[in-house]
Amino acid sequence: MKLTFHGQSFIEIETKGYSVLIDPFITGNDTCKIKPEDVNPDAILLTHGHADHLGDTEAIAKRSGALVVATHELATYLGGKGLETHPLNTGGGYEFPFGHVRLTQAFHSSSFQEEDGQIIYLGMPNGILFTAEGKTIYHAGDTSLFSDMKLIAERHDLEVALLPIGDNFTMGPDDAKVAAEWLQAELVIPIHYNTFPLIEQDGDAFVDSIAPLKGNALKPGESTEV
Repeated sequence: MKLTFHGQSFIEIETKGYSVLIDPFITGNDTCKIKPEDVNPDAILLTHGHADHLGDTEAIAKRSGALVVATHELATYLGGKGLETHPLNTGGGYEFPFGHVRLTQAFHSSSFQEEDGQIIYLGMPNGILFTAEGKTIYHAGDTSLFSDMKLIAERHDLEVALLPIGDNFTMGPDDAKVAAEWLQAELVIPIHYNTFPLIEQDGDAFVDSIAPLKGNALKPGESTEV
């Protein structure tokens, strides 16, 4: 599999001839090097409904016909906008042609503010366990540190753990270091930082702090083979 980081929590995965996007926040993400029309995914996986994660999902899915996989409330909301969706809920999983998707808990919130200011509740936030080609990627979504990450590690051999380090809205580097130690993934990649002033962090310093665990602070647009 090829994994590309596009800034904030936007991850692109290429596997088995499929393109899968997680949290495609492009418009308004000044760190992202691509445009919404540059991607043509088969599926979009969403951790929660905040604008910096839902991002350009609607426009991309309507143009490409991508299946959107999200928690029940978020899938229902997007289905009402004409998107093809598959609802999951925390702890549940499903085998798709492009890979297996399972939602994990995350401690955060999930909503979307409409243009008229109305806030729409969109269910629980989640992390994602994505498995393809015999390899599992854990995208923690937006979350605080929680001890059941130890259980995730006990039940899954993780090739990659994508962990937020921005602080303020999610874990900061210190808590993310503990998460990395609990998860014991082959590779740890920091996400959800440096997009806005409130979440400025040093990704390379975080990677250094988790040694001897292997980390890679990918720059937006950079890729790694999994």
